[in-house]
Amino acid sequence: MFPELTRDDVFRLETRRLWLRWPRMADANAILRLAGEKAVAEMTASIPHPYPSQAVEPFIFGARKGNALGEHLVLAVTPRSKPNELIGMIGAHKQASGLPFIGYWLGTPHWGKGYATEAVQGLIDSLFSLIDLAAIEADTRVINPASRRVLEKSGFRAEGSFLKSLPARGGLFPCEQFRLDRSTWAALKSWGASGWAHAPELEPEEEPVRGQPALGMPSRRQQEQAEPCPA
Repeated sequence: MFPELTRDDVFRLETRRLWLRWPRMADANAILRLAGEKAVAEMTASIPHPYPSQAVEPFIFGARKGNALGEHLVLAVTPRSKPNELIGMIGAHKQASGLPFIGYWLGTPHWGKGYATEAVQGLIDSLFSLIDLAAIEADTRVINPASRRVLEKSGFRAEGSFLKSLPARGGLFPCEQFRLDRSTWAALKSWGASGWAHAPELEPEEEPVRGQPALGMPSRRQQEQAEPCPA
């Protein structure tokens, strides 16, 4: 499914603020630290918590091998100003239906900045541009409104709820299915004078409600725009 262009580790995608590149063994510590957080892992299907340190390098090797074979396209999300600093992951995977499925996650220090939306839009632009696809699919846990907002801002339409097996969570959990058709993507592209319209700049954070416990939890606005997802 994935073209020859993506099967070389020099391949990368550039957005306004991000580079999406192949993961490297040098990313191991960042993946272990960021993906190993409970707030990130519990929203995904495949990231265990705690994250075993011995599992990181096999994951990176598998991601690189699958990229090289065209089985999937798994990319590290990094700031353009610091391309060696991994802040999350995003990927597109083959399905039996022939449509790719996308998943993504960001470390908690990078939530609420619109990075997940920017990364998703960059990836779907490339998939539709490089591959003759009718649609792209994604899903998210029903308890993850932040990931739902990322998909909705990227043009995905909700298709309904279902129970999905999340192996790292140990069972079946309610999830929402999303789909982005090529025609919808093309219409969204045409509405922007210079291409895809990315998420707007964030407004200043609201003052916390008096008496509301902090305990390191994100504010209401951050919860709406946070970035964990169905990796």
